[in-house]
Amino acid sequence: MTHVASEAGAEPMLLRRERGKNGSIVHLTLNRPIAFNSLSSGLMRLLQDEIDAISADPAARVVIIEGAGRGFCAGHDLKEVTSLETVEARRALMAQCCELMLSIVHCPKPVIAKVHGVASAAGCQLVASCDLAVADHDTRFATPGVNIGLFCSTPMVALGRNVGRKHAMEMLLTGEAMDAPTAYRFGLINRHVPNAELDAAAMHFAELIAQKSSYTLRVGKEAFYRQQDMELADAYKMAAEVMVENMLADDALEGMTAFIEKRIPVWSDR
Repeated sequence: MTHVASEAGAEPMLLRRERGKNGSIVHLTLNRPIAFNSLSSGLMRLLQDEIDAISADPAARVVIIEGAGRGFCAGHDLKEVTSLETVEARRALMAQCCELMLSIVHCPKPVIAKVHGVASAAGCQLVASCDLAVADHDTRFATPGVNIGLFCSTPMVALGRNVGRKHAMEMLLTGEAMDAPTAYRFGLINRHVPNAELDAAAMHFAELIAQKSSYTLRVGKEAFYRQQDMELADAYKMAAEVMVENMLADDALEGMTAFIEKRIPVWSDR
């Protein structure tokens, strides 16, 4: 276990460990359990630095983000938010959060949220920003800002790109928490399992993904998010060009040849 950062007299706010073959699966653990892992400016900065480093690290192939203690993440640190005295300071905090979420989307390595307890407000946004998400049966998801007079506008962006419009508005307008089966039905998470099986569920996805060509995953993930905001015809045009370029890659030739020859492919990651 690597302590990404520590402060005098305090536990490190972010933990890192590697698992899988050659440390290819990187776990990042939000470690502010007393504050339900709320996203303080300091924690977001550390998470940003790690995502940036992982993006450039050829040994890292998959990322799992999880939370320590009783819950995944309760959103922004409201004590910090209310302490900000200027509009500029609040803009800077929101810009930092938006940059972090975009970095997860733009990370060339697939990112999996491993969720338990609670994921609310910006914590729910973090789940929605990850490529995949698994949760235990007892997890609750919410965008409850409306209950304190603060509409969850930035969580709305990620949430609205993961679940249907009516479902997103239900969460945003009512502030009510939904359980894991409902989150699965809405499309916010991929699996929900008993807590004892949560790590295995996350590792199942991570180990499958880690076996793939990192080049292919990078190209495919980038194209997936790029096409979402395009008109249908433009999306197909872009995707067809990506497909052609992908076909010319060494790993595509190796993969197709291995399939024909009925053997396991050997990736060069290019």
